[in-house]
Amino acid sequence: MKKIFAIICLITFQVLFCQNPDYANHRIIVAFNENETFNNLDDISTNDLLGFLFLEYNIKSIKLLDKAYNKSSRINERPISIVFNHNIDVNNLINRLNLTGLFKYVEPDYINYGSGKKLNSEKNNNTYLKPNVFNPVTPNDTYFFRQWGLHNDGTFSLSPASIDADVDMTDAWSLTTGNPNITMAILDSGIRMSHPEFAGRFWVNTSEVLDANDSDSNGYIDDLNGWDFVNDDNNPADDHGHGTNVSGIAVATGNNGIGYAGIDWSCKIMPLKVLNSNNSGFNSDIIESFYYAIDKGAKIISISIGGSGFSVPYQDAVNAAYNNNIVIVACMMNFNNNTPYYPAAFTNTIAVGSTDPNDERTEPFFWSSTSGSNYGAHIDVVAPGNYMYGLASGSDTNYNSYWGGTSQATPLVSGICSLILDLSPNLSVDQVRNIINSTAEDQVGDAQDTPGWDQYYGNGRVNAFAALQQTLSINDNDLFNELAVYPNPVNNKLFIKSTSQNIDYIVVTNINGQIIFEKNIDSNESYIDCKSLGSGVYFVELNNTEGFKTIRKFIKL
Repeated sequence: MKKIFAIICLITFQVLFCQNPDYANHRIIVAFNENETFNNLDDISTNDLLGFLFLEYNIKSIKLLDKAYNKSSRINERPISIVFNHNIDVNNLINRLNLTGLFKYVEPDYINYGSGKKLNSEKNNNTYLKPNVFNPVTPNDTYFFRQWGLHNDGTFSLSPASIDADVDMTDAWSLTTGNPNITMAILDSGIRMSHPEFAGRFWVNTSEVLDANDSDSNGYIDDLNGWDFVNDDNNPADDHGHGTNVSGIAVATGNNGIGYAGIDWSCKIMPLKVLNSNNSGFNSDIIESFYYAIDKGAKIISISIGGSGFSVPYQDAVNAAYNNNIVIVACMMNFNNNTPYYPAAFTNTIAVGSTDPNDERTEPFFWSSTSGSNYGAHIDVVAPGNYMYGLASGSDTNYNSYWGGTSQATPLVSGICSLILDLSPNLSVDQVRNIINSTAEDQVGDAQDTPGWDQYYGNGRVNAFAALQQTLSINDNDLFNELAVYPNPVNNKLFIKSTSQNIDYIVVTNINGQIIFEKNIDSNESYIDCKSLGSGVYFVELNNTEGFKTIRKFIKL
C-alpha cells in the first residue's frame, strides 16, 4: 500500500505543492547536479552563475545537512541549507536558481509541527481510582493507573472507556522490558534532561570529549548526549513540553516507584531537538538530525512531527535511515482528514494514528471539536493517543498534565519496536513493520474499522504482547507468522486461520490461567464457539505437531 502511495506522491507533487504548505521565508534547501564541480562549500561563491546569490541576498549561513553521515570531500548531490538574514521572495529565488541548470533540486525549507496538544490546566485530578490489576509484572509507578493505553480496565473517568482497549502492555513486559544496547533517537522539542524518569538513560557519544572541540570530527562540538539543531548547540533541552511528553511515553523508566512507566525501561535515549518553543521546526533541521542519528547508531527514530510539503532531500534522509536498517515511526497528524503529512507519508516509515480509551479512532481530540486522527492510504496502525498523561518539561514532580494527538500514539509504537529489537536484534525494518502490522487487533473500533486494512485504522490497534509473541515465534522458527484470530471482541464464533501452517491443538484459558476449553484439530483454520463463555478476557494457545506454539488474546462481550 505504501509503495503505491509513494508513486502517487511523486506523480502528484505539483498538486500537493499547490496546497500551499507552510515554508520559511528566509531559508531554502538545494543540491547540485552530479556533473557540476563543487569540492566544498566555498566553491559556491566563486561560480559565475551564482554571483547574484551573494550580491543581491544577505546570506547568514550555508551548511551541509548530512555532514555527520557523509564524509565525502565533494558536495554534489548532497543536501545544503541556505539561510538568509532577512525574508526573501522564496519562489522567485527558486526559479532563478533553477534557470542556472546547476541544481538537482531547489526547494523551500518547509515548516513542520508537533502533533500533540496538552491540557492547559496543571491542577491535580483526584477522580481516579486505582484499579486492582491482576498481573505479576504490573509496575509500581505511582500513577500507572492513569495509563489506560497500557492497561485499560474500563474505569478511565475522562472519556468513555472499554475493558482491554489497550496494547496489553503488562503482558508484554513479562517477555522483556528493554535493552540498554538499543538506542532510540527522539526528534522533537527536546527533553527535560534532569528528569528522574530518564536518569542513567541517555545515550553517550563515547567518541566525544567535553573540551570545546569537535573531538570526533562529526561537525558538532561537545555533542555528548545529542544535539539541539534549532539553536545549534549541545543542549537538547525542552523549551516547549511536547518532546518531554512523547519521550516519557516511549522510554520513561518503569517500576521505579515514581511517575509513569514508559514502554521501554532500558534502551538509551538520543534527544535531537528540531522543534522550537512554538512546537514548530524546519525540514532542514529534521533532515540534518536524521543523518546524525544514522551516523551515531540509532536503531529507532521516533518522530511525532508532520509537515505537508513533499521534499526530495527529506525523502532521501528517510531512505538513508531505512537503508541503514533504522526503524522510523511517525505520526499521521490531527486534522481529521486524509491529507498526507511527512514523514509519515513516506514509504519507509511506520505511520501511526490515534485511538481513544474506548478503542475508537480519535475524533475529536479533547482539545478541539474539529480535530481528529488523520487517515488515508499510507496509515499502518493506530495506537492509544488521547488523554495521555505524562511528564512535564518544567518540573521533575508534576505528573498531572495530559496530552492528546497522534504525537502521543507514535512513541508508544516506537517503544514496542524497541522491545521487538531486544528480542530479535537482527530483524530488518520490514520485518519489524510486518510484526507491528500483522499483530495489530483488527475490528476493535467503530464502523469505520472494516475487516483487514482500512484507511481509518490501518491494520488495527497495536498489541504489544502479540507483537512480542510473534517476535519470539520468529526466533524459534515458528510457522504461525500469518495468523488471523477474528472477530475480536467476539460474541459467538471466534475464527482462527493460519495461512502458513496447520493448527493441531487449541487451548483456551481465562485470565487466571485456568483451562476453559481444549480441542484437537488438523487444519489451517477452525473456530471456537464462545456463546457459553462469560464476558471477559481470554487467551487461545495454538499448537502444532512440531512443537511450535503462539498465544493470542481475545475479548468475549
